[in-house]
Amino acid sequence: MCRWAKRARATRNNRMFQNIGEMVVLFWRTLMALPETWRQREKVFDQLFEIGNASLLMVCILSFFIGGVICLQTGPMLAERGLVSTVGGVVGISLCKELAPVMMAVLLAGRIGSAMAAEIGSMRVYQEIDALRTMNINPINYLVLPRVLAMSSALPLLVVFSILVGWFGGATVAVTNNRIGMSYETFFSSLRTFVELKDVANGLFKSFVFAVVIGVVSCHQGLVTRGGPRGIGRSVTKAVVNSIVLVVILDYVLTRFLLH
Repeated sequence: MCRWAKRARATRNNRMFQNIGEMVVLFWRTLMALPETWRQREKVFDQLFEIGNASLLMVCILSFFIGGVICLQTGPMLAERGLVSTVGGVVGISLCKELAPVMMAVLLAGRIGSAMAAEIGSMRVYQEIDALRTMNINPINYLVLPRVLAMSSALPLLVVFSILVGWFGGATVAVTNNRIGMSYETFFSSLRTFVELKDVANGLFKSFVFAVVIGVVSCHQGLVTRGGPRGIGRSVTKAVVNSIVLVVILDYVLTRFLLH
């Protein structure tokens, strides 16, 4: 039993490192395919429209209430200590540096990354990718490149939109909550005092890295799909879970890097 457990653990470890290596190779091949961007521009625009159309309303709702919750949690406590003038800065910095990039990345991993893995996975299962190869069409250029480029362009834009909506949500709670009692002018004045352009730039840089990771992981899981519909379901689950885990890990690594 012990030998079987050790063998299974070794197999899982080997599979994990194999997947990591395959994702690195896929990322490198996608970089090498960047000169083909102009030829694939229509597919990039289609993917951009799909990402925006599928995510904009969700981003708006999620961001508004995230900003409101931050203000609701921190505002009364700061007001009791005479620090009500810092409420806008706390909400602004929290959204810029952490919550907006991470939450939007998690949202797109579940909403768009799963769709990418399912679409490419179904093409893999039903041998459509093999048909592309027989027609001398590179699947990396045709399938992976447009999706990774669209994701890496759409996520930073959605993060900017999320930050603005989150600020408005925080300001609305600060104005309507009697325990805080701020005006819109005071809230945004505090926000301008504490939030700098580099804070927004840090969030955008994080979101760009997250987008590339989500795109590569989702496409990789689709390309390695085996079996029928059950295999597609496994690939979708792995794409979402692996993307979220990598986003959280990279968030810590990038935060340490950006702090220096």
